[in-house]
Amino acid sequence: MKVITVTGNKPTELNIQNENDSRISFIKIALKQRLISLIDEGLEWVIMSGQMGIELWAAQVVVELKEDYSIKLGIFPPFVEYESRWPEVYQEAFLQIMEQADFYQPLYNEPYKAPYQFINKDFWLIDKTDGCLALVDEEYPGSAGYILEKMKKAVEFSNYSIWYITPNDLEDIVRDQHEYNESHSD
Repeated sequence: MKVITVTGNKPTELNIQNENDSRISFIKIALKQRLISLIDEGLEWVIMSGQMGIELWAAQVVVELKEDYSIKLGIFPPFVEYESRWPEVYQEAFLQIMEQADFYQPLYNEPYKAPYQFINKDFWLIDKTDGCLALVDEEYPGSAGYILEKMKKAVEFSNYSIWYITPNDLEDIVRDQHEYNESHSD
């Protein structure tokens, strides 16, 4: 397992209204922990479209991890100007990640045309990766549900893997952080 992608919910699907929401830090801790364990098992590349939310936060975590680990980041949006309709804070974060990525290339060198660009992006990511790290509530998968359905089929018919970070995993991290903060508050 050398190459994975990351998927998950958009901020609004998680009821996160701004980048100062404290839940983002717990999400990043969960992503970092799981990515480090995958790096220790041989992970070399994390590739994704860079969708705002879980993917963009994961990309930021990978950039941080590059300081201490041999890991590379590839950003492959489905089309040119992918981020153009996002809130400004996410546009800025995406442009920063584009600059920090080891590789950046839109899959279609044209602006948005039709839904096929998203569908083909999903199949392309599955074809180019060994598995996916997914931070999503399976009961309410939101937009990540589309790629997850395709990935579940890939698991059935190949040796594709999906590693989930669940709401329970996030609750454990919140509890651990709370306990750590209490024990170090003296």
